[in-house]
Amino acid sequence: MKGDYYKTEASVKAYIELAKNVNGGTLIELLKDYLPLDSKVLEIGSGPGTDWRILNTYFQVIGSDNSDEFINHLKTQNVNGEFLNLDATTLTIKDRFDGIYSNKVLHHLTNDQLSQSIKRQCQILNDSGIICHSFWKGEDSEIFKGLFVNYHDKPDLVSFYKDSFNILYLEYYEEFETDDSILLIAKKK
Repeated sequence: MKGDYYKTEASVKAYIELAKNVNGGTLIELLKDYLPLDSKVLEIGSGPGTDWRILNTYFQVIGSDNSDEFINHLKTQNVNGEFLNLDATTLTIKDRFDGIYSNKVLHHLTNDQLSQSIKRQCQILNDSGIICHSFWKGEDSEIFKGLFVNYHDKPDLVSFYKDSFNILYLEYYEEFETDDSILLIAKKK
């Protein structure tokens, strides 16, 4: 449910400029406590590629996005990287991974789409695979700049993930304001 915001060259350039000082380095440092270095990782929603470059220093990472404009940008900026156009709900890929990472991507999914994505992530994860996802904290959903944004809280995320994953880490953190975000790290059951 991304709409067209990430689909045009102008909006992708605007987003890259907006997010130029934001990265998931702190989240990736936490992920390293749970996932061995050099593990095979899928990043869902690589966007500008900032987190992909950090992940790529520690893991064998394949990037993805559901925007041809972002894929073109990623391939141009990271000529040795592998990037796929993937929908976060269906994740149509045959590869299997030790870990799956996303930073503020899965909040663009409706509750039903998130449930489908979780099932699909289980299918493409190796045994005891690790997921690491961040979300905006809040209630309800809204349309922001033409994008669907679905907010979550800890109990909400537990209810989505508890059947398929053992939650290893679930904490609020600050991206722009105190406790505006949630980080979930979990292991496939």
